[in-house]
Amino acid sequence: MTSEGRRAAEPVHRGKAMIWLSKVFELNPAGLNWPRAVAFLDTALVPMFVFWVIGYEVYLLSALFGLLFAALADPGGSYGYRALHIAVFALIGAGVTALGFGIGSEAWGWLVLASFLVTLAAGLAAVFGVRRFVNALLLNIWFIVAVAFEFSLHKAGHITSYTWGQVLSWAGGAALWIVVTFLWWLVRGRVEQEQPFSELPGDTSRRELTPPLILFAVIRAVVIGGTVALAFGLDLSYGSWIPIAAMIALKPNLEQAAIVSAQRLSGALIGAIVAALLLWVAASEQGLKLFAIHRGLELVALVLFMHGAGIRFWNYTLYTAAIAAGVLILVDLPQPSDDSAEGYRVLWTLCGVGISLLVMLMAGLLAKRTRHP
Repeated sequence: MTSEGRRAAEPVHRGKAMIWLSKVFELNPAGLNWPRAVAFLDTALVPMFVFWVIGYEVYLLSALFGLLFAALADPGGSYGYRALHIAVFALIGAGVTALGFGIGSEAWGWLVLASFLVTLAAGLAAVFGVRRFVNALLLNIWFIVAVAFEFSLHKAGHITSYTWGQVLSWAGGAALWIVVTFLWWLVRGRVEQEQPFSELPGDTSRRELTPPLILFAVIRAVVIGGTVALAFGLDLSYGSWIPIAAMIALKPNLEQAAIVSAQRLSGALIGAIVAALLLWVAASEQGLKLFAIHRGLELVALVLFMHGAGIRFWNYTLYTAAIAAGVLILVDLPQPSDDSAEGYRVLWTLCGVGISLLVMLMAGLLAKRTRHP
């Protein structure tokens, strides 16, 4: 192509890039739900202040995730039906919590094996319906976060954490949501309630265990197992950000539109940058000032989760960024930070996001080749 042709093509490429960015950050005003966000914040403040008072902030992450994911798994309907389903979800989540924190400080080979099996099981849960598949994905994400958090605690050395305490914290967070739904059920006159996150799928119809479904589950399991091996096998500084970023950026299925993939990838990267900058505040601080900064960052993470609950269907990129930033802040708080940490955090996030992107592209090509031999 001549120089004149290249100059003529540049405005076209810039125009396409701007259109792409506008789609990635396109806002849906109808998707804002601040009442839901405020309700989550009011409820989440309970475990936060309880753990602050008793001095066991190390268990706060489990309680917040138990609360948030119990709300996401709430199917709506009559109170008895809701309580039963949330209790079953909480029980399975307690087992996942015990596994994650139980092996988080073990040899990296066990972490890889467990991550592969849990992710594979979550992917195969699609045969039990879309709703149960979504719930399995939530527990899959929590397992990766739990392993990364326990690894961080073990590496820090000066913080004591017991697996049974983390399990009780998770169960307590889920039980708190059951109590909140009971009180709201009484206030509303004991009538059936809609699903709190009504935008999430509620389909529970069974599906066949087809080869594409198995392929999808295996691909996800290999990606997560590989990123866990890379992070913990090489003992990378802040390497836990790799599997967390990969899990957040990975698409729920291989047929989603490219725009959703771009939103996940962009959100994961933005969240990592925000978290890295916030954690940098604690670099080189000691004593009472460091203690105050940690409490402040925990509150910031809670506010980020609140915004995630409110903007989930307003803009998926910003939602992903808020959740990723909150998770990464709470996971990395036990580790002493320094000026070089931010570079590692963003670098490993790029690696995790890049691995997910590469695998999604390869899977997309494989799916097209399968459909059009």
